[in-house]
Amino acid sequence: MGSATTICSDKTGTLTLNQMTVVEAYIGGRKINHPENVELSPITASLLIEGIAHNTTGSVFEPEDGGVIEVTGSPTEKAILLWGLKLGMKFDSERSKTSILHVFPFNSEKKRGGVAVYQAGSEVHVHWKGAAEIVLASCTSWLDTDGSKKPMTSEADTFKKYIDNMAEVSLRCVAFAYRSFELEKVPEEEQRENWLLPEDDLILVAIVGIKDPCRPGVREAVDLCTHAGVKVRMVTGDNLQTAKAIALECGILTDANASEPTLIEGRTFRMKSDAERNAIVEQITVMGRSSPNDKLLLVQALRRRYHVVAVTGDGTNDAPALHEADIGLSMGIQGTEVAKESSDIIILDDNFTSVVKVVRWGRTVYANIQKFIQFQLTVNVAALIINVVAAVSSGDVPLNAVQLLWVNLIMDTLGALALATEPPTDHLMDRPPVGRREPLITNIMWRNLTIQALYQVTVLLVLNFGGRSILHLRNDGRAHSEKVKNTFIFNTFVLCQIFNEFNARKPDELNIFSGVIGNRLFMGIVGITTLLQVLIIEFLGKFTSTVRLNWKLWLVSIAIAFMSWPLALLGKLLPVPKTPFGDYLSWCCTWCSKRDDGSLVKEGSDEQP
Repeated sequence: MGSATTICSDKTGTLTLNQMTVVEAYIGGRKINHPENVELSPITASLLIEGIAHNTTGSVFEPEDGGVIEVTGSPTEKAILLWGLKLGMKFDSERSKTSILHVFPFNSEKKRGGVAVYQAGSEVHVHWKGAAEIVLASCTSWLDTDGSKKPMTSEADTFKKYIDNMAEVSLRCVAFAYRSFELEKVPEEEQRENWLLPEDDLILVAIVGIKDPCRPGVREAVDLCTHAGVKVRMVTGDNLQTAKAIALECGILTDANASEPTLIEGRTFRMKSDAERNAIVEQITVMGRSSPNDKLLLVQALRRRYHVVAVTGDGTNDAPALHEADIGLSMGIQGTEVAKESSDIIILDDNFTSVVKVVRWGRTVYANIQKFIQFQLTVNVAALIINVVAAVSSGDVPLNAVQLLWVNLIMDTLGALALATEPPTDHLMDRPPVGRREPLITNIMWRNLTIQALYQVTVLLVLNFGGRSILHLRNDGRAHSEKVKNTFIFNTFVLCQIFNEFNARKPDELNIFSGVIGNRLFMGIVGITTLLQVLIIEFLGKFTSTVRLNWKLWLVSIAIAFMSWPLALLGKLLPVPKTPFGDYLSWCCTWCSKRDDGSLVKEGSDEQP
């Protein structure tokens, strides 16, 4: 997640509170700003309440003792059912006086759901509810305020304008429509399973606008992602205008006049070829009226462009996109079990700000791994060169097996604990994402590693070959002076690693002590390592083949180790190329593979470049 370059986020529940309320309605061709207090004609009220009560996946429980009414279902269903109750709907009574003949569940492709109901002595009504502009396109008539049916002629443009007006203020638009159906044409019960409810010649009853406010802190979280180089894209099933309004409110979209392909409908994206999708996918910021398959196609196109893609989702239909993404993030509250199984991370509070925390912690883990690798390589390179050079030149090594085991313990166990537990910092969100093709060992790490290893190798080899005279040990016996010299080299080498551990904390920052006091584990490990080193030198000489050092030699060891701090500071002032070292090798291989005319020799060819 620390390498994520883009996040494809759901809108409902992730960027918004998922607390929906009907705040606006158009019934009988007129706007109603307070839809809970509207007076409707008996015909319109009857048809609207019948559609709300039957065409729903939610439910209403009304306690007999007059207690609080409980409404269940998805947030959209709950908002519509609550509105129906305010209109005077008696849920149980309404459902008991009619029988449901067939249900067509809400379809994410068609963006609507339907139900056929029959009341004895009356006619069959087929009710449809769904995305406003899609339901409107199937309507040939509309109900006037008095309940009379009017043909849909020039009013179609007026209703479209109503939908656009609601969408522009970030309202989710849902339309209700119905049509009568002859009872004689209804299939027998055993044949109704595959009955396709009639979707044409509908009569528009109402259009409602449902408000779902943005979550507090989402705009700041989106701004932080943008600052960190992570592009946030909204993928939603809502009307494109509604999606645009929410995106502007959340800060995902900054240009109110943005057009395609920045704003694109799922159907438009779906109809394009792979090459066309690859060409425009970088520009897409908001995708409206998208199906789960559109989300999957978007993820695949982004990955083909070498993006590291994170996807949020909560529905069963989101499972393919969650599985395809580099990082699948499912919602812990609204998410289905299928979505959670297909994801890598579960966001317990369904909040986009938590996604940003995941980015921050992901970058922290990645950065801590890099810190440890830099520290580990410095130790390894220095120890290897010192022992190999000394062995080849004199046949003896300054660092014996037990001492190297102790160095390894510092490097692997204690060093990993100290550097891998660094907490997140704001500095991590100031850098661009690592991306898919960046090397783990960066040029900055190579620079730091080279400077520290070169310093340690130079100083310790000088001490190895001239230590007796430099440390004024010529007057001592040769065997004893060699032991003192080798002990001094070992002690200095370990102290260099302890001091260099501070440098490894901040590979690209000048102030290596920033926040060090707050990391108690780091300070504790450094203190324990130093204490154990003192005990080894002063009391465990027989075990490690060392001798005690006087206070002057201790001070010299500390002074040599201390010099790694100003040296690291000066080294960080040296600029490094942004192009990774591996890319230079790749360029060399490409250059060497060219023919005289500049064309490349194909891979696997017998032709000699």
